Amino acid sequence: MADLIVNGGKPLTGTIIPSGNKNSILPIFCATLLTDEPVTLKNVPDITDLNKLVAFFQSQGSQIDWNRDLGEMRICHATFKSTLENDELPQDMRSTVLLYPALLLRLRQIAIQANTKGCSLGVREIDPHLEILSVLGAIVNEGDPLVIGLPHGFKGARHWCDYMSVTVTENFAMAAALAVGESTLINAASEPHVQDLCAALVSMGAQIEGLGTSMLKITGVEKLHGAEIAINTDYHEIVTFLALGAITGGEVRVENALPHHFDLIAKAFKKLGVLIEHEGTSVIVRRNQKLVIETPFTTNLLPKIEAAPWPYFSVDLLPLMIALSTRCEGTIHFWNKVYENGFSWIPELAKFGAHALVSDPHRIVVFGNRPLRPAVVDSPYIIRAAVALYMVAAAIPGKSVVRNAEIIKRAHPRFVENLRTLGAEVEWK
Repeated sequence: MADLIVNGGKPLTGTIIPSGNKNSILPIFCATLLTDEPVTLKNVPDITDLNKLVAFFQSQGSQIDWNRDLGEMRICHATFKSTLENDELPQDMRSTVLLYPALLLRLRQIAIQANTKGCSLGVREIDPHLEILSVLGAIVNEGDPLVIGLPHGFKGARHWCDYMSVTVTENFAMAAALAVGESTLINAASEPHVQDLCAALVSMGAQIEGLGTSMLKITGVEKLHGAEIAINTDYHEIVTFLALGAITGGEVRVENALPHHFDLIAKAFKKLGVLIEHEGTSVIVRRNQKLVIETPFTTNLLPKIEAAPWPYFSVDLLPLMIALSTRCEGTIHFWNKVYENGFSWIPELAKFGAHALVSDPHRIVVFGNRPLRPAVVDSPYIIRAAVALYMVAAAIPGKSVVRNAEIIKRAHPRFVENLRTLGAEVEWK
């Protein structure tokens, strides 16, 4: 694992061009396996999970030409093998579940042996994926390994999810796109990256209605065709650099933003005394924001930022707001409505001198603007928590170390390089 060595206390200032959305490229890349025709992807981020999937596809015979400098990838699965190499899927990443629909269509049966995981946010159950695959015609045989069969292809069906799961919605969309008949998913996730996948499937010939809503209606087609697909910029990365500008007192401009995603994000920043500005597709945080937590009109209640599935404020962005709040004047309540382990990293935040009370697995209260000091902290296996710990270190004069922070590379292919263009003194070691 790699450590981040940070010499903080310097205002970060400059312009950033964000990379393609990690949460969009992974399902879209998996969706290319639904066709044998060539697919071209643009604005492709060079992230670790994608490299694992590329290696897997190439081991199976797929032809992949990836120009990392240009961020372009040409993919053709016409020579994909009819059996799995080593009978295993890629390990150590949650996105492996996104391979299930395409592999079932190609191989008719898969065995799940690998211990796939994404991060340490909590238990990431596989049951909802098995449920929707079963609803659409797959046969699940319990055992070790667990075997999923698809003897007759996917069949259209109606399904109501227990909760809005991003990857379950994405798997439903991929399977239903090539199912016989019509399918409806109620309580579907609608995050921007889910919309991106559905739009990519449509460009490949799928018939999908309800993009961006909690109900998807999909009419299956006989086959999907090739396409050219541009990966949208990563709003998580955009918010990361805006938050870094704010916490260090600098001025950061991020290009190629998608302003229609930012209403609630800008509102969360405003609660922490930070104003976000837009100029066309550029988004800006000006230097020396006031960093005073807003007092609600209902003054006997604490100010609050609560996070849940889209269109709520994104749970993935909550650690960035928590880090920023440690430099703000006032007290604020954070509520993570999704992950039961989302605040496991707060004791590391306290090593900097931050004051935070963990009320329960889903809620914390931060008492801001306490004296902070450099520290050596341990990053959990949570991407934004690792980034949040770096944010606090960057705002404190002196040397800090964020140990085991390599998970950041799963979402930020040029994290340190971008930071240095803003004037940061930081390095991997």
